[in-house]
Amino acid sequence: QGERILRELLRLPQRGIAVRVAVSRPSPKAPLNDLQALERSGAAVRTVDMPRLTGGVLHTKFWLVDGAHLYVGSANMDWRSLTQVKELGAAVYDCGCLARDLGKIFEAYWALGVPGASIPVPWPANYSTAFNAETPLELQLNGTAAAVYLSSSPPALCAAGRTQDLSALLSVIAAAEAFVDIAVMSFLPTTEFSHPQRFWPAIDNGLRRAVVERRVRVRLLVGCWRHSQATMFPFLKSLAAIADNRTHYSVAVRLFMVPATAAQARIPYARVNHNKYMVTEKAAYIGTSNWSGDYFTQTAGSALVVNQTVSAAGTGTGTGTGTIREQLEAVFERDWSSQYSADIGD
Repeated sequence: QGERILRELLRLPQRGIAVRVAVSRPSPKAPLNDLQALERSGAAVRTVDMPRLTGGVLHTKFWLVDGAHLYVGSANMDWRSLTQVKELGAAVYDCGCLARDLGKIFEAYWALGVPGASIPVPWPANYSTAFNAETPLELQLNGTAAAVYLSSSPPALCAAGRTQDLSALLSVIAAAEAFVDIAVMSFLPTTEFSHPQRFWPAIDNGLRRAVVERRVRVRLLVGCWRHSQATMFPFLKSLAAIADNRTHYSVAVRLFMVPATAAQARIPYARVNHNKYMVTEKAAYIGTSNWSGDYFTQTAGSALVVNQTVSAAGTGTGTGTGTIREQLEAVFERDWSSQYSADIGD
């Protein structure tokens, strides 16, 4: 699938379609071979020097097409992401208002891809947005009313009006009254890449507060693979240990392990549950960041937040797919009960 998509992208400039790609500064682990091929085909490519600008990387994964369609999700633009890694994203079609808003985030990356660029303080007004957690975009998704906005990280890349990604995530947790279900590749209440490592309990505290103060049921489905940090598992066990029959706190943590044949196991950085989403009885959060400190303080990421408290049942959508929130809940339930997931205590 990845090769097919690359071939299609290479053909676009020949059809007179403008292709722009903003990508993190290359490294020996992530060479530019495919991007060089795109440049030769006529695409415009800019590398954003995030290590210099913020100390992080450009970890965002989204597509924008014709100012009308968009994709946001966990999948890198890499053949492994489309064949050997378990991913999740959201595609929204024929929604120019949302696509234009996501375009403002892209244009910020594009501006920072100019050699020697610096982060403006403040960002010019054309990067600002009116859509955020306080004033979301109200529209119809699959025929059902929804309140939607796009969040971004790190804070330095958020123009006026843009909800920071961490704030968006925490607000979804804080609004939950029944349950919070999370699927993410890594979950750590620390920084991962900064030295010295720092304790960073923002999300962990939010979950514990939801469990203790509001009796919300919390379930975490975390990816487990050869590159998982050993320090992650004690923190996950600590969170799971809150569950107690006497207090009736409800927390569960399971690990998801993608199976691999001998040949598949030799593919580097593959065979993992790479998604990064959360679903509650009210909202869906579909992001591009792993859940540890650096991703929200230094690394560029984005998320689509969809608030839908109305069920698709009886709304006459005719899609048979349910709301975005219901679809995400169904995916989580499928994976939670999958043969490839196991309780953290097993």
